[in-house]
Amino acid sequence: MDIDEINENQNLENESRPPVQPESTEPISEKPQIDFSAPVGAHVPPVHTPWTPSRLDLSKIEGIVNKVKTELHKVIIGQDETMELLLAAIFVRGHVLLEGVPGIAKTLIAKLMAKTMNTEFSRIQFTPDLMPTDVVGTTVYNLKTSEFKFAPGPVFSNLVLIDEINRAPAKTQAALFEVMEEFQVTMDGSTYKMGYPFFVMATQNPIEQEGTYKLPEAQLDRFLFKINLKYPSLEEEEAILQRFKNDFTSAQTETVMGVCSPDDIKAAQDLIEKVVIKDELVKYIASIIHSTRNNGDLFLGASPRASLAIMKSSKAIAAINGRDFVTPDDIQSVAYHVLNHRIILTPEREMEGYDAKDVINEIVQKIEVPR
Repeated sequence: MDIDEINENQNLENESRPPVQPESTEPISEKPQIDFSAPVGAHVPPVHTPWTPSRLDLSKIEGIVNKVKTELHKVIIGQDETMELLLAAIFVRGHVLLEGVPGIAKTLIAKLMAKTMNTEFSRIQFTPDLMPTDVVGTTVYNLKTSEFKFAPGPVFSNLVLIDEINRAPAKTQAALFEVMEEFQVTMDGSTYKMGYPFFVMATQNPIEQEGTYKLPEAQLDRFLFKINLKYPSLEEEEAILQRFKNDFTSAQTETVMGVCSPDDIKAAQDLIEKVVIKDELVKYIASIIHSTRNNGDLFLGASPRASLAIMKSSKAIAAINGRDFVTPDDIQSVAYHVLNHRIILTPEREMEGYDAKDVINEIVQKIEVPR
């Protein structure tokens, strides 16, 4: 066989072979490696894939907060923290005590907050001659039917403003014990439930003592927050004067509209209950409360109701700030407002000029913050 025949046969053999495919430039996806040598029925660890946890949709709470703030800022200058604390209390079914000197808009804030809610509102002006029946109601005799019938008092409403709560004597203040804690009134052996929502906003003046009756500790403990209102800054004072320089009758208060319904409040409350709080933060709250009971500067520490108040309100503040989880900052931000009316300083510390804020800050700073 000559050389030409050999080349011809080689060409025919190459043509009959399948063409060689070029190597792919696309990356090969990694597949989980399975150990086929493992015996049948043996535990095979699962293949972990990237996973994003589901998050709460807090847009409804954000919408409520923004709309309420917008309405309040039609009249009120500043006070953003007070507004958020009031909303947080409403969202967790708590009550608020507003304390401040006269003329600092305590009553105005409470009235306007009630106006933004599409609910029933009543105001009770506490005076030294006010009786408990003037608050919760009384049983009256009906001559036509010859029967006694319960006539509900002004406390039977959704949002109740109690103005100057420390003006009424102790027996009238005590009429609020049951309704603020259990959301019901018992009269002549019958129990009457409150509607939803039920929220008490009370005001008091800490400066003037004549003609006032100090609230007992049991009454104070029923308030979720005691918010101490301060004087406005120089810039805020100027803004107040500018806003009302041509409005002597405060006609702007009539422009505040209702933007929140009971259904909105219920939806917000359900969302806040789902906000995550880690066990480490629960322990952190318990450590803060426990420290108030073992502190040489305090005559009276906080009760378990205070620890529950911090946990609930910290979840509400987290949701208001757009987070579905609680951080130590949330706990620290509400600790003072929850504790300042629940603890009592020893006489020695009061004589030295200490106040509740100093002791609370010291307690919070001493406890290690969870990482």
